[in-house]
Amino acid sequence: MTVTEEPVRTEPRTERPPRLRLAMIVVGLLTVLAAGLGIGVRATHGGHAAVDEPQYLLSALSLWEDHDLDISDELADRRFLAFHDADLPVQTAVRPDGSQLSPHDPLLPVLLAVPMGLGGWVAAKLTLAVLAGILAALLLWVAVRRFAVPPRLAVPGVALATCTAPLAVYGQQVYPELPGALAALVAIAALTAPRPTPRTLSVLALAIVALPWLSVKYAPVAAALYLVAAVGLWRAHRRRGAAVLTGALAAGGIVYLAVHKAIYGGITAYASGDQFQGSGEFGVVGFHPDYPGRSIRLLGLLVDRDFGIAAWQPAWFLVVPALVALLVARPRHWPALAVPLLAGWATATWVALTMQGYWWPGRQLVVVLPLAVLVVLAWLAWAGRAVLITAAAVAVAGVGYFAALLGTGYVSNTTWVLAPDDLVLHWPAVLLLPDDRDLGTADQVRYAAWAVITAVTALLALRTGRRSGPAPAASRTSR
Repeated sequence: MTVTEEPVRTEPRTERPPRLRLAMIVVGLLTVLAAGLGIGVRATHGGHAAVDEPQYLLSALSLWEDHDLDISDELADRRFLAFHDADLPVQTAVRPDGSQLSPHDPLLPVLLAVPMGLGGWVAAKLTLAVLAGILAALLLWVAVRRFAVPPRLAVPGVALATCTAPLAVYGQQVYPELPGALAALVAIAALTAPRPTPRTLSVLALAIVALPWLSVKYAPVAAALYLVAAVGLWRAHRRRGAAVLTGALAAGGIVYLAVHKAIYGGITAYASGDQFQGSGEFGVVGFHPDYPGRSIRLLGLLVDRDFGIAAWQPAWFLVVPALVALLVARPRHWPALAVPLLAGWATATWVALTMQGYWWPGRQLVVVLPLAVLVVLAWLAWAGRAVLITAAAVAVAGVGYFAALLGTGYVSNTTWVLAPDDLVLHWPAVLLLPDDRDLGTADQVRYAAWAVITAVTALLALRTGRRSGPAPAASRTSR
């Protein structure tokens, strides 16, 4: 379905995974356990759910009890005290009829309505942990079946990625990040099918449509997935399939806009937010965005001391050489990974209001991190032994970080929201990584040093990619 740079290879895989299903179950259960353990750590000192989490939980509760999104009665009855110890900050605007709608897209509350109604906030978080396990299992399947990553590499690689931050953290935080990542991965599984069929096109369309219903900030990733699919179908002379997909997504977009206008009073859910009544819903991206200043996030999202994902799982830095090698080698289906991944990173860099928010690091990137895992694993599949050993060492270090976070969260007052500010938890990174919130002379030097390190790493990967050629593509017989 995607654009290819070489004929499809039909050579058999050198390692047939007869126990792939069992491996998927094991990796999925490990991920559920890793994410589920995080439920016992408080979100903030004020409760087990904080910031935007109570908004999603109250909306889910309203859907279960009242069959609508009006949370005015839940707020008045202080139903949030079950998971938050103090009054909530005001997020909703009171409408003329007295109703209040949370300024967040509704698909996550829809997914959590039944568990929230039957089992409360713990059941809601456990549901997200289960979704994290499903994501891990599917990620392993896609790596092996679609991108021919050897199972002996794919199994530990996926487990290390999904059982550490930030995927494991958002596997229990009540945000749309993990469901968004699952939707993006489902789209990739359909997009890279050996032959596009009505079923795969339907799955692809549903996954793309789901993304903005989880959060409008995922619209650029959804658009990137559509673009790759449409171009691939067109170049494969499947013009009818491209037209049907385009029509289906256009209809989905019209429904999205009409429903949001009718329910929230604007074209996004932000229109119902108290803080946007004066500025308008698009104030969510900032009133006077400094796009050159935001450009530092291109690197900061990765190596910032507090909010860079590599500060908590160093293996994420491998996405730099892996992505460069992918763009050079251009194996089959490479646009399906590169284009949405870059779209998600660009959104987190220039569209998001801030990189350092009142949340766990990496929130804006989670939606495309499964794609980053696939890029890294596809690269490691043909990288040298020294690279594999280095990758394993830094990934295991990330497991240690996550274990330390869980341990301190259970025995001390560490919380998910405040942990990034606790230098004790990541003391080795303090001396090495820059702090974007300071940017004094020392941090400017650190940023410059990491820019050089990143550039050198990219150049080395560029040379390696040219020398090694395209990575093996998954065979036609993959199912």
